[in-house]
Amino acid sequence: MIRVLFVCLGNICRSPMAEALFRDLVKKEGLADIIKIDSAGTGDWHIGNPPHQGTREILKKYQISDEGLKARQMTSADLTFDYIIGMDSENIKNIKKLGTLPSNVKVKRLLDFVVNKQEMDVPDPYYSGNFEEVYELVKEGTENLLMEIKKDLQEKGVIK
Repeated sequence: MIRVLFVCLGNICRSPMAEALFRDLVKKEGLADIIKIDSAGTGDWHIGNPPHQGTREILKKYQISDEGLKARQMTSADLTFDYIIGMDSENIKNIKKLGTLPSNVKVKRLLDFVVNKQEMDVPDPYYSGNFEEVYELVKEGTENLLMEIKKDLQEKGVIK
């Protein structure tokens, strides 16, 4: 089982969008029983809330389910995920402040998986309002992340 956690500031815009997109990709690839997906925020402002309306609208536009998504705050117990994917540099700093990371845990920014990128960080649409731009970045990042995970699973002989 590979465990992937997407992290942003409040867990209502970027990370639940990434969770929903990645869950959709993983399901379409038939890997839902091998890859577990979650998201969390480094802050506690929105705990228990559904994704931001803009996130829900963009997911609906692209026919991606947001079912079951509720904001939660990341804790030190989450440092056991195989992949912890932050949306920006500040998220990465906050993730590392939670405690010592096991050596097998990969902590990266989502845009580390995007080739020829203009930005290093996924902009926060909570402030910019540009959910379409964020969707495109998250889509490309999650697609490339899945390719990396599939390659890793193939090398381990888990999948063909």
